[in-house]
Amino acid sequence: LGTTITISSNHWVMAWTGLEINTLAILPLISKSHHPRAIEAATKYFLVQAAASALVLFSSMTNAWHTGQWDITQLTHPVSCLILTSAIAMKLGLVPFHFWFPEVLQGSPLTTGLLLSTIMKLPPMALLFMTSPSLNPTLLTTMAILSTALGGWMGLNQTQTRKILAFSSISHLGWMAIIVIYNPKLTLLNFYLYALMTSTVFLTLNSIKALKLSTLMTTWTKAPALNTMLLLTLLSLAGLPPLTGFLPKWLIIQELTKQDMAPAATIISLLSLLGLFFYLRLAYCATITLPPHTTNHMKLWCTNKPTSILVAILTTMSIILLP
Repeated sequence: LGTTITISSNHWVMAWTGLEINTLAILPLISKSHHPRAIEAATKYFLVQAAASALVLFSSMTNAWHTGQWDITQLTHPVSCLILTSAIAMKLGLVPFHFWFPEVLQGSPLTTGLLLSTIMKLPPMALLFMTSPSLNPTLLTTMAILSTALGGWMGLNQTQTRKILAFSSISHLGWMAIIVIYNPKLTLLNFYLYALMTSTVFLTLNSIKALKLSTLMTTWTKAPALNTMLLLTLLSLAGLPPLTGFLPKWLIIQELTKQDMAPAATIISLLSLLGLFFYLRLAYCATITLPPHTTNHMKLWCTNKPTSILVAILTTMSIILLP
């Protein structure tokens, strides 16, 4: 409901209402398991999203004060554009407002993490899409390149799968933010494909119950076919050419070159190689370390539940959608 209200609204207050409904609806899902980590994650999420919502309201009120209108597409005042950009960056987890996202994702279960990194990113993306003509290009490009850099660098060191996915989300958001002024439709395309591939990875990890890289090492014996597909999906998320994830990167680089931003395109492509490294490490742990190797922890109990048809469909789409 909150997502629908935000996406279909014309008035800033309605958009704000939708964002608030979304925040309040996801909080019980984060703090569902009575664990200090989950409660901490819910508190962090609430504080950050409340601050971001207040900033959205503040920027729209500033704009209404100066121009006399509350229409979302008519955000013309430069100060309110800057405030709105920072508010949406807080909502999405763009650098420099990215610190809450890995912590919250690590504190919540995998299905909630899936919701947080796909559906909860849709309303701020819609607002960014609608206000894109009047935003500040320099600010967004800087934030985008920093997001890709930090998402890559900070993900290199992680061993928790949820944190790795959080940093991959931050670097993908960088790719979306850099193009939103020049071609907003590409941002949406990138978002849809990213959501598709991320939900595939989350649902796969959920069905093999892998929260750490060390548990991912022993899952090869449980579901060999699923693990092979996980390898391909991770490479697709990294954006390797025959797979789906290459499509948005290709189009974005092409569009940036058209806009005479070849240096930015080069930098952001080189920074996405950092992401490729940790996707490859996930893939390595999932598929290349075959069982007769030594791990210094207990083997987990094998739950032989069938993989759902949804995972199959999503995996197929996130591998062969490029043609």
